[in-house]
Amino acid sequence: MAERIRVGDLEVQYEEAGSGGRPFVLVHGFTGSNDDFLDVLEPLAALGRTVAPDQRGHGGTSNPGRGYDLDTLTRDLAAFLDAVGIERCDLLGHSLGGMVALRLVLAQPERVASLVLMDTSARSLGGRPGRLRAVGKVAGWLPPGLMWRLARSGRNRLPAPMKGAEQAMGPERYWQRLRTKLEAMDRGAYGPLAAAVAEQAPLTSRLSEIRCPTLVIVGDQDAAFRAPSDEMASGIPDAKLVVVEGAHHSPQIEATEAWLDAVHAHLARARA
Repeated sequence: MAERIRVGDLEVQYEEAGSGGRPFVLVHGFTGSNDDFLDVLEPLAALGRTVAPDQRGHGGTSNPGRGYDLDTLTRDLAAFLDAVGIERCDLLGHSLGGMVALRLVLAQPERVASLVLMDTSARSLGGRPGRLRAVGKVAGWLPPGLMWRLARSGRNRLPAPMKGAEQAMGPERYWQRLRTKLEAMDRGAYGPLAAAVAEQAPLTSRLSEIRCPTLVIVGDQDAAFRAPSDEMASGIPDAKLVVVEGAHHSPQIEATEAWLDAVHAHLARARA
C-alpha cells in the first residue's frame, strides 16, 4: 500500500514492504514510478526492508513545477532517506534513477553500502542532445491523455523496449499502467529532465571513487545502454556486470527471474 511523507517542498509517495536488515531502496527512471517495481517488491521484501519512492514530478509525488535537474533529484533522494529513517542502504537506480544514484554515492558514499546500476549511464548518451530536449518540450505541451492515445495508436511501431515490456506484462495491464504513469507525471518535467539526461556532465572520471560492491545490470537488447554499462563496470573497482538475455530497458519486468537472481546474488555478496 502506498505511503506518503513530507520531504522539503514535496509530498513523496512511496511503496514499502518487508522489515529488518539493511534497507534496499529502488529509484525508478524517467516517466516511471514505483509501479515499475511492484511485481518484484514481494520477493525483495523477503530479504528485508524494501522501499521504492516516486521521484519529483512522477507518480504520486508532488508536481512542483521546478527542480527538474539531476542535482535536485539527488538532494531529494538524500532527504527522503532522512525522512524515512534510512542512514545507510543498498541502492538501486534505473535509467534516470541510476544517474541520481551515481551522484548520491559520489556525494555521500557513507550512505550507500552497495549499488545497483540498471540500464543507466555515467555520461550523456551522445547523439543529438538538442533533439532530445525538443522531444521533451513537445511531450510537455501535449495533454497526458493525448500522449497515451498517440502511443497506443502507434503500438505496432513501438520501440523495442516498450514492446518487450508489453509482451511480458500483457497488453491490457501494460497499457493501463503506462496510462496511469503518463497522466500522473508533471508535464513541466519533460523538457528539463530530457535536457538534463542529454546534456549531463560525464562522471566517468570519478567512477574509481566508488568503493562499495556494485552490480551493473543491463538488458542485452538495450542498445543505447550497453556501452555505458560496460564503461561503468570497467571503471568501478568492485563492480560486476550482468547482461540479462532477452531483456530491453526494464529487465525486472521483461526477464524477472533472471533479474531477481542477479539482484539476490548481489545483495548476498554485499551483505555477507
